[in-house]
Amino acid sequence: MADTRNADLTFGATDYLVYMATKDTASPVGFADPGTGWTNLGWVTTEGGLFKLEEETKDIEAAGSLEPIRTLMTKSTKSVQVTFLEGINPLVRALYDNVDVSALEPTTDIATYAMPDQPSDLRYAFIFDTIDNGKRMRLYMPNGKVVERGDEQPQTADVMPVQMTFKFYKGAANAAAVKRSIKYGGIDVSGFFPA
Repeated sequence: MADTRNADLTFGATDYLVYMATKDTASPVGFADPGTGWTNLGWVTTEGGLFKLEEETKDIEAAGSLEPIRTLMTKSTKSVQVTFLEGINPLVRALYDNVDVSALEPTTDIATYAMPDQPSDLRYAFIFDTIDNGKRMRLYMPNGKVVERGDEQPQTADVMPVQMTFKFYKGAANAAAVKRSIKYGGIDVSGFFPA
């Protein structure tokens, strides 16, 4: 077997960017700048994003067999947890407070809005970009929403972080819930695939 180890394939993010757009906004081609319709959500902590894949299965047992005769996939969810540093960024606040971004008034320096008694099912498209010099990874979420929120704690010792978990849902016309793109930055990875 060929030795395919390559230290250049290690990945240490030097930046982590989160973009937001209306639900089902198309992903930029390749690693192009998101451009029109996409808005950057500001600085995030050095931990970047925590991608989680949660799967559950159910084994079907049968008489006469010591092992399951079939395994059913009963759940497969994907999510990303991000801690934003811009605690009063209007879009970050709207996502955290579960308020439709169209309710915000960007022409003033004061934002006042009612926080809903019942949670709304507000969904948007998101891009999570991770950069390590010439190498990049992108997670594209055509249909996602905030499903968990960290505690809010304004403090004098540090900036107020805003932590949220975004859950991935299928996009328009039953498109994939998430697409991952990897740019290898000129590294030849052909040895990893059979000829």
